[in-house]
Amino acid sequence: MSAPTLYTADWVLPISSAPIRHGAVLVEAGRIAFVGAASAVALDSSVVRTIALGNAVLMPGLVNAHSHLELTLLRGFLEGLDFRDWLRTLTTVRRDLMSESVLLDASRAGIREALRNGITCLADTTDSGAPLTAMREYGVRGVGYLEVFGPDPAQCDGAIAQLAARVGEARALDTALVRVGVSPHAPYTVSRDLFAATAALSRRESLPMAVHVAESAAEMLFVRDGAGPFADRLRARDIMVAPQAESPIALLEAAGVLAARPLLIHVIQADDRDMARIADAGATIVHCPISNAKLGHGIAPLDRMLAHGIRTGLGTDSVASNDRMDLLGEARQATLFASLRVGAPDAISAHEALALATRGGAEALGLGARIGTLEVGKDADLAAFPLDHDDAQPLFDPAVALVHALAGKVEAVLVTVEGRELVANGTIAQRDETLPLRIGAWRDRLQQWRQASTV
Repeated sequence: MSAPTLYTADWVLPISSAPIRHGAVLVEAGRIAFVGAASAVALDSSVVRTIALGNAVLMPGLVNAHSHLELTLLRGFLEGLDFRDWLRTLTTVRRDLMSESVLLDASRAGIREALRNGITCLADTTDSGAPLTAMREYGVRGVGYLEVFGPDPAQCDGAIAQLAARVGEARALDTALVRVGVSPHAPYTVSRDLFAATAALSRRESLPMAVHVAESAAEMLFVRDGAGPFADRLRARDIMVAPQAESPIALLEAAGVLAARPLLIHVIQADDRDMARIADAGATIVHCPISNAKLGHGIAPLDRMLAHGIRTGLGTDSVASNDRMDLLGEARQATLFASLRVGAPDAISAHEALALATRGGAEALGLGARIGTLEVGKDADLAAFPLDHDDAQPLFDPAVALVHALAGKVEAVLVTVEGRELVANGTIAQRDETLPLRIGAWRDRLQQWRQASTV
């Protein structure tokens, strides 16, 4: 066990209380032992290690409540495709080209990007399970939701049996930091029977569950009317399609999914009746503003989620649909879209946005008692960002500076998980010098595939 460490910084943002000028956080045995003014701390320097971060802000580690780490190496590859072609191309490349080693390298690259951006916890949706391996390698905290697919009810028994077997294998490797969950992918790729079976597995085995839902107008057409591009695609495969419910959220309620209190990903196409369903069930939401916008799906009603008291976090989605794993950038976009939607400035303040990126994500994942704020007794998952960038001057409010001036411009100088320093002095502790070479080789292969597919 490392010696107790006192981190001091010009600003400490506990999230659960007001910012502290010239603050300090004491870490002992992986937990927070003190949060307050540095001047209030008197410790034996022969026993306690002191790290002076200087002109920086020290805060809880960021919680990325939705990612797809195994798709990191597809950054920019699907640019400009409509959502149906985006999904089709992604599925083809994933099936035909992405070996286990490529998926693992993609996950490693994604975690390295997350660490550079102060992310200490990831809720990752995965088809392969490679992100779970990478999370354990790098010492981050996270959940890996194993995906299940099957739009034809006839596929249900086989799909759920296969999922249960995969969960059993993955669960044997669970740690205190990383655990497995399940994810019935979305209403247009999962039958109502398979939704119900996965929800039953989740409840029976106490498995966390996540679902992509209410993401697009096409999905709404599919669920409500049995029409649109998703319906056409399934009918072309001789799979029967019919109207199922008044909305995708209503479908999840009818299938017993909401009763399992899942993490709901996106939730753009949802009205107040849907929000009431989610709130009544105790389900949670992850808001992905940049991915939602880039794919043309719309602006999610974040104001209504919060008004209904739904535990809500922020997520980046995959860099295949976002291009960056920058949660401070998501916080900024969340504030801008909220103001645009409501028609009022600062509808979500910078402080509230940072709370969504920390405490909100932690609570959405059921981890609020352990992480998300700087409070005595909580796990020491910390992140620190420099404030000496010219674009942050003059500095009046560190939260405003982080969200509106420095997002995408600065990288974390310190990242810890349970007190273990994963980033120190801006350098990731775990080294992998050959990863860029392996990524370059993958890029060349993907370019060759694209050229061949267009001949």
